[in-house]
Amino acid sequence: MAETSVSPVDLAAIGFDRLRGDRERLDRIDRYFRGDHDGPYVPKSATDEYKLLAKRAITNWLPLLVKAPSQAMAVDGFRRSTDPAGEGTDDVPAEWRAWQDQRMDSRQTPIHRAALTYGQSFATVLKDPADPSRPVIRGVSPRLIHASYDDPAADALPLWALQVEGLPEKEGAEVRAWLYDATNVHELLVGGKDGPRLIGTTPHGQGVCPVVRFAPDIDLEGRVTGVVEPMLPIQDRVNQTVFDLLISQTFGSFKVRTISGLAPEFRRDPETGEILLDSNGRPVPIPIQADASRFLVAPDPDTKFNQLDETPLGGFLEAIELATKHLAALSQTPPHYLLGSMINLSAEALAAAESALSRAVDEYKHSMGESWELVLSLCAQIMGVEPDPRAEVLWKDAESRSLSQTVDALGKAVQMLQVPARAMWPRIPGVTARDVEEWTQMQEADDPGLRMADAMAAVVAPPAPVVADAA
Repeated sequence: MAETSVSPVDLAAIGFDRLRGDRERLDRIDRYFRGDHDGPYVPKSATDEYKLLAKRAITNWLPLLVKAPSQAMAVDGFRRSTDPAGEGTDDVPAEWRAWQDQRMDSRQTPIHRAALTYGQSFATVLKDPADPSRPVIRGVSPRLIHASYDDPAADALPLWALQVEGLPEKEGAEVRAWLYDATNVHELLVGGKDGPRLIGTTPHGQGVCPVVRFAPDIDLEGRVTGVVEPMLPIQDRVNQTVFDLLISQTFGSFKVRTISGLAPEFRRDPETGEILLDSNGRPVPIPIQADASRFLVAPDPDTKFNQLDETPLGGFLEAIELATKHLAALSQTPPHYLLGSMINLSAEALAAAESALSRAVDEYKHSMGESWELVLSLCAQIMGVEPDPRAEVLWKDAESRSLSQTVDALGKAVQMLQVPARAMWPRIPGVTARDVEEWTQMQEADDPGLRMADAMAAVVAPPAPVVADAA
């Protein structure tokens, strides 16, 4: 029996069980990302000082591995293959107006970072209850939603999806949940001893499950891989090496002076001159004052002074640097992001150092760009606009390039290859889609030739046909 023919209560039970099955793995990724690591190995007999050093040894590199690609990914525009449809006084597509209305310029970042952290994230697109023609976009963490696909590697939209308000901490506690299918949104209570309970059902009127998945790295079996999970063993190695470094730095990074053949002096009673004894009947020795400001002198000629050299720390530092380089190589993060070793790099050298990251970001954009186009297509459907299957989102250019060299190359493309100048405007670093729109309006307002062309077009245009009144 297909899952779509099962009742909402049964689907909710299936989805909730699968969420709980993935919780341990996703919670571990979440803990490590927030800096709550398992910690380095310490002996059972370790003192409080050792345990304090173990806490201080946690060096969390994982957020940087996620932020590096996510900071280079920002949807900056939307382009339809046909003229934009929908009401409005400008030429901005209706989907892009919905994007701006939902403040997605800033709210897209958490969706990207969750997808990179866990391997996937989700967004729901539903009608605003107060205004059915207004779409509402909400990002959802994969820790709180399970989506079921007929073909998880190829299907754009799931058959159904279960979103929970939060997983219960106690067995038998109920939490709110929403089950999305092709026609309705079912509100339920899940987690109880008697199974899910249906509260209500509301049609969403979109004809498809309104849940879109963002999976930057997915294989042909539908398995997703994030940036964080493969790096956990190396992160543990870094923490262990830092802990060993702190131990050596605290207890062995200084020289130790030794004395052999010295008969100790004992405390004596100032009145009688007798040697004082402790509670066990043993003489009380006088401590030897040995520091950098004192000379060591012994009356016994057989006394020998020596010193133990400090533990060299260079090996620990090299091991930390090597593990950090492994993190950079396996995650395609530029090494100077982690090591800070960047001295007088030219624009070309900087671009070469970031080439691996640029390739990874370009791959992520291909995958998540399709997801955003699907989100905006659902928005168009809610707004009563015919979705454009060939529309595409435009990503902001965040690559490190010299502005002067970029502008020079664009100028040569215009002069030598006869590329229209306007086509080069979006390729200038830092220029947004809004800037291009304003420049277009300014050029049309300031160029008499363009105004004359518009006037001539109006003159030679055929008159509008007159429709006779049916009355």
